[in-house]
Amino acid sequence: MFSIGEFAALGRVSVRMLRHYDAIGLLRPAEIDPASGYRHYQADQLRRLNRIIALKDLGLTLEKVADILDDKVGVAELHGMLRLRRAQLEAQLSADAARLTRVEVRLRMIEEEGHMNTEDVVLKQVAPARVAELSAPAASYEGEDIGPVIGPLYEEIWRRMEVAGVRSSGAPIAYYVAAPGPTGDGQAVMVHAAVQVARDTSADWDFDVLDLPGIESAATIVHRGPMDEADGSMQILARWIDDNGYKPVGYAREVCLQFDRQNPANWVHEFQLGVSRT
Repeated sequence: MFSIGEFAALGRVSVRMLRHYDAIGLLRPAEIDPASGYRHYQADQLRRLNRIIALKDLGLTLEKVADILDDKVGVAELHGMLRLRRAQLEAQLSADAARLTRVEVRLRMIEEEGHMNTEDVVLKQVAPARVAELSAPAASYEGEDIGPVIGPLYEEIWRRMEVAGVRSSGAPIAYYVAAPGPTGDGQAVMVHAAVQVARDTSADWDFDVLDLPGIESAATIVHRGPMDEADGSMQILARWIDDNGYKPVGYAREVCLQFDRQNPANWVHEFQLGVSRT
């Protein structure tokens, strides 16, 4: 037998918590001294305590925890519930980290307002390109919607090109076109993961080959670093376009000039945004 203090220490919980569990009938002491009222617990009761804490950490109410324990949930089922919750928490942490990165980027953009150097923007003509591509819709043009779509698309187009024996002849080009959203809000985009190739199409290939039109007049800028920091470069483009009396046409193309799977800080992209005179 263990005193309530000893049992609390072994179970890594507070004495106050054990008293509360006793009061609501969730974890009764094994024995209560009739003279002193002291609570005593057995080692086997740690099993129930572990389940209580695990289920509570899943976000369940203590009432629901009691219902599950009274149904004598098995170890395998409990493991499944915990694995699901772990996956949910990992996804939340990943989303929060991405959100924090976006906040930091926006803060840097705010700090740099008024100090933008538009001299790196080049107005040029972009030649047509024959590309192999796969495409899929994204809910919006926001990075958090584009990222989960374009990454798998490129992995798949590279795989299919290798199977077909088709080699790239130039830099990958990601481009976007407006697409009707599920609610008709006009925010959805079709994401195109394209790779420049020299060969004609074959009916046996499970990807599209097409001629991507050139851009007669494109404002371009080279962006160095991860794509979640691209907003700064796009803001410089916007400033140049506004200062020079142009208006943007469609979405910017992203030409991958350098890719480092291990370190996105080494990425180099050229953004090409079609423009016309206002």
